[in-house]
Amino acid sequence: MTEEELVKRFEQENITLASLPARTLAFVIDELLVSLLFISIYWNQFSNAADIEQTILIMNTMVMYVVLLKVLYQGFFVWMYGATPGKMLAKIKVIYVYDVNTPTLGKSLVRAMIRVVSETIFYLGFFWAMLNPKRESWHDKAAGTLVVNA
Repeated sequence: MTEEELVKRFEQENITLASLPARTLAFVIDELLVSLLFISIYWNQFSNAADIEQTILIMNTMVMYVVLLKVLYQGFFVWMYGATPGKMLAKIKVIYVYDVNTPTLGKSLVRAMIRVVSETIFYLGFFWAMLNPKRESWHDKAAGTLVVNA
């Protein structure tokens, strides 16, 4: 689908890009939910820590679990609902650009994995969205998605 066809279809279906404040709100909500989910899953390990140093050591050994949880959370919700709980609360959703539908499982997982990469590189992929006219982050570009108002 060319850029002109995409713009025409968006106008026909009254689709508008999500604002950066809405995306930021969704991000904060989702990060809080993932953090609470992670803590609740591993509460026993954290509650057995004797001091802050031991808590940090536990966290360092669980980095890959956090990454996996983030990818599964983002990938599942975007695939099933087109939006994570944070996006739902912010009234925005993710669409696959070429058919304006919810992304497939594969696209959702690619988007989720690149999102984690973007986070680890000082959130540069998120800042990229601020400078991009379509507000595409790195993970949106990689998966062929856009975040729009629901």
